[in-house]
Amino acid sequence: MMIKRLFFVFGLLLLFGCNVDSSVKELKLAHSLSNNHPVHKAMQYFAERVAFHSDGKMKIKIYPSSQLGSERECLELLQLGSLAMTKVSSAVMENFSPKLKVFGYPYLFESKEQRYALYDSDLGKDLLADGEKYWLHGLTYFDAGSRSFYTKDTPIREPSDLKGLKVRVMQSPTAIKLVSALGGSPTPVSWGELYTSLQQGVVDAAENNLPSFYSSKHYEICKNLCLDEHSSLPDILVMSSIIYSELSEEEKEVLSISAQEAAIEQRKLWETAEKESLEAVTQAGVKVTRPDIEVFKKESKQIITDLQSEDPDLYDLIQKIKAIQP
Repeated sequence: MMIKRLFFVFGLLLLFGCNVDSSVKELKLAHSLSNNHPVHKAMQYFAERVAFHSDGKMKIKIYPSSQLGSERECLELLQLGSLAMTKVSSAVMENFSPKLKVFGYPYLFESKEQRYALYDSDLGKDLLADGEKYWLHGLTYFDAGSRSFYTKDTPIREPSDLKGLKVRVMQSPTAIKLVSALGGSPTPVSWGELYTSLQQGVVDAAENNLPSFYSSKHYEICKNLCLDEHSSLPDILVMSSIIYSELSEEEKEVLSISAQEAAIEQRKLWETAEKESLEAVTQAGVKVTRPDIEVFKKESKQIITDLQSEDPDLYDLIQKIKAIQP
């Protein structure tokens, strides 16, 4: 027991940094995105606001590009109290906080304004807080737009074009179910390994939002983009509940205010990034298809209908989300 305690204390020392100036508390934030991604830029803004609101007494040190592990690995480090914060997709978070799988269901929102309305609502805050019982304290949502399919060879114009294609998905039961319903063969691959997996033919296609498609350089391999916008999975800024409980009320308030400010800034960054990314991939030779979305909605609708008998509580939650107005 004493040895375990020593390891825990040592972990906290590493977590908060070994500063000569002990009055500065350093928190490590690791994620899998590149430096030029709009969500990374939002986290940089978050770090700036934390330093400002704490008068320099708190510092966020960011480790991008999976330096400290995949999204799932970072969440596990948070649960152990070995890492302070991470940014994670709700699709990965659902493995730790089951209620968040609701975001993986198709065509949940009619507009970005409706997404924002949910994120800012009491219902959105309740969903964010669901991870607390799994030692994961949600700080805020970062908008991640809508996800669409992109392929190496076969253009996707309707769901039947996905038949026989190995489509990369995140480690998400909901994402696997959705791709299967649309006719594809879901293949879980970590984000850091996806470029090589596309290059080597491990998968034929993937799905993500426009800024991620561009910043990951997947457009260099996949020259077909189908803007079907089948799901809208937010990113979530998460903190270790173990570390959060060690903070003072003043420090918690600094993080809360800074996170909300970063979320607002991120929405502006995201809107700009979507426009710039679409223009950039088009100029790089990507053929963009705008399919009849109603066909995709019809093919995937049964997934939600089945929930009436399979998971009534989740079905009711989806109806509540759909009813939210901007």
